[in-house]
Amino acid sequence: MFRKSYRAPKEKFRQRKQKNCVFCDKKTEPDYKDIAQLKTYLSERGKIVPYYRSGLCSKHQKRLALAVKRARFLALIPFVA
Repeated sequence: MFRKSYRAPKEKFRQRKQKNCVFCDKKTEPDYKDIAQLKTYLSERGKIVPYYRSGLCSKHQKRLALAVKRARFLALIPFVA
């Protein structure tokens, strides 16, 4: 009287569209002095957009976060919008 273990059918995962890193394609780096470029990676509330929405690779996402924090410290970008 052993019970068979019930196994749910495998769900198919929705595949996400691959985004290409802008900085890898252009062979550039995020710069804290380029405010127009940094504002494209900030939400309307002033938060840094996550990597899955920005499409950046992990290396450039970390460097972007550092550039945004430097620009905030120098008062080029406000901390809170």
